Amino acid sequence: MDRRRFLSGAAYSVAAAVLPLEHVTDIASRAAKARTGAIVGHADAAAVRDMIGMFAVMDERHGGRHGRSALVQYLMTDVAALCRGRFSSDTDHRHMLSAAAVGVHQAGWRAYDGGEQGLTQRYYLQSFALARESGITGHDAFVMRTMSQQGMKLHRPEHCLDLAASAVDKVHGRVDAQTEALFAVTHAHALAKAGRRTEAVREVERARTALGAAKGDDVPFWALSWGPPAATVHSRSAKVFETLGDRRRAAAMYGAAASSRPPGTYARIVALDLVAQAEMQAADGSIEQACATWGRAIDHMDGVKSGRTRRAVRNMRRDLSPFRTRGLRCAAELDARARDFLSDRR
Repeated sequence: MDRRRFLSGAAYSVAAAVLPLEHVTDIASRAAKARTGAIVGHADAAAVRDMIGMFAVMDERHGGRHGRSALVQYLMTDVAALCRGRFSSDTDHRHMLSAAAVGVHQAGWRAYDGGEQGLTQRYYLQSFALARESGITGHDAFVMRTMSQQGMKLHRPEHCLDLAASAVDKVHGRVDAQTEALFAVTHAHALAKAGRRTEAVREVERARTALGAAKGDDVPFWALSWGPPAATVHSRSAKVFETLGDRRRAAAMYGAAASSRPPGTYARIVALDLVAQAEMQAADGSIEQACATWGRAIDHMDGVKSGRTRRAVRNMRRDLSPFRTRGLRCAAELDARARDFLSDRR
C-alpha cells in the first residue's frame, strides 16, 4: 500500500480482473509471512473493526477525499503490525485478517470515488487476498462481487459475469438471507449487462425474496460496506432495470434506495441514487419532476468532497442544457445552483 507512485499510476487491467479466480494461493501467501510480534486477541480485532467503521461513516458523510490518507496510514502501521502479531487463537487471527480486508476494501472504494480505477483494482486484489486467507465464509466472495461491479461500471464486462456467478455459488446457503440478496442482485446486474434479460429479472426477484425472508440475522461486518442491505439491493436493482431499458422501474427503485438509508449518515450515496433517479425521470420525459429530484440530490451533497458527485453535477448541467435553452424555468434555476456548487468546490 506504500508503493504510491506505482499504485497511483496503475491502469485498469482486464487480465487482473480475473486474477483472484486463478492465482489465489500465490497472492494470499504473501500476507501469510507477516505473522510475528506480540500476542493479538479478539479485542484488537474488534478495535480495528470499530476504527474502520468510523472511517466508513466519514467517507459516506463527507466523500472519499476526507480522511483518505489517514485511513491508508492506519492500515500501513497499526493494522499491518497487528496482522503480523502472534494470536491467542486461530479464530482471532482470522477475524483480524478479515477486518484488515474490509479496511483495504474501503481504501479501494475511496480511490474509486476519486476516479483512480487502476489503484482501486489493486486495493481490491489485496483485500481479496486478506479475505481469502482469513477463511471467513463469504468474505472473499464479497470482494469478487465488488470487482464485478467495478468492471461493469467501466464497461469492461469480460469477466464480470464469471466473477458475480462464482461469488453467488460460493455463498449460496452459507450466509444469512440479507447478505445472499446482495450477491444475487449483483449477479442480476451482470446478467443484464450480458443481455440475458429473463435471467436478470429472475435474479432481482430472488434478491427481493431473500430480503423478505430475512429473520433479523446479523449481517457480517464485511457485507455492510454500502450500508443497509435493503438499500443496496434497491439501488442495484435499479441498475438492472436501467440496463434493460425500463426507466420507470429504475427510477422507482433508485427512489426506494435513497429513502431506505438512515438520514444524515449516507449523504453521498443518497445523493447519487437521487441523481440516477432524476436521470431516469428526465430520459422518460418528466423534466420538471427530474429537476425536483436533482435539487434534492444537491441538498445531500453539502459538505461532500467526492469526484463522483462533481461528475454527477457536471453531467446534470449537460442534460439540462437543451431545457435551459428553451427557457424552462426549473432547468435554469437548477443550473444556477449546479454552477455555484461546482464553483465552491474548486
